[in-house]
Amino acid sequence: MENQQEQQNKPRVVKVDSLESWGSFVSQATNQGCPIVVHFTASWCMPSVAMNPFFEELALSNPDVLFLVVDVDEVKVDKLVGANPEEMRKRIDAFVQSFRVYIA
Repeated sequence: MENQQEQQNKPRVVKVDSLESWGSFVSQATNQGCPIVVHFTASWCMPSVAMNPFFEELALSNPDVLFLVVDVDEVKVDKLVGANPEEMRKRIDAFVQSFRVYIA
């Protein structure tokens, strides 16, 4: 078991840097029955950047919760600009279909 000093130095918010790491973190937390809180952020979005210290504070006060941070520009799966319901539906349908094929 980690001593208290090591646990205090351990980062409380874990950065997700790929789809694979996302899957790994979510799977591990799910298997352990650990709740997950995710902060989706971008370096250009000042409100989300301003929330970073608060998110860190929440992580420190909730050690039994996995806190993840995802930079949406670094871990981009797809991008759709504008309000386009039909295009969104088409992309989500394609994504769901590919996911079903992937796990089958």
